[in-house]
Amino acid sequence: MAVLRKAILAALLLAGPVTPAAAQTPEYDLKAAFLYNFVKFVEWPEDAFDGERAPVAICVFGEDPFGRTLDAVIQGERVGERRLVVQRPDSLDDLKDCHVLFVSRSERERMREVLDEVEGRPVLTVSDTDGFLRAGGVINFVPEGSKVRFRINPEAAERGGLRISSKLLRLAMTPGGR
Repeated sequence: MAVLRKAILAALLLAGPVTPAAAQTPEYDLKAAFLYNFVKFVEWPEDAFDGERAPVAICVFGEDPFGRTLDAVIQGERVGERRLVVQRPDSLDDLKDCHVLFVSRSERERMREVLDEVEGRPVLTVSDTDGFLRAGGVINFVPEGSKVRFRINPEAAERGGLRISSKLLRLAMTPGGR
């Protein structure tokens, strides 16, 4: 039932336009659904986890633009044998426990410092801050007209030992368009 509810929510979110002028809530509802789905299309090395049933930690670093939405999307979900959990680390030292790291726009000034902290580790870094991929991030949300799209930096993923599915790579925007 929870999966059906989330599928309906995702379908509604994908159907409606999301513009920068729109309220932040719908935009970040959609981005929360993307974060959840990214986990399904990325493989982490086995040593990224403390055990075969250790959870996948989705972290939000900086001011949390998701509110309760990300927790609601993730609640009770699993990918394979791993349950998903949301964490909100307070310091750079706490980032070592993250598998997915959303770097908030509030961290723009220290984005390089945040990325340096997880460089070479199996952490899927995601943001919606301009210049995130150039700084070494893996996935960057970008507006395209009335939609939210994303770009991927495969080299940054490889440096962390992550394998991104070709299906996800095909959905990403390329510098020349889609």
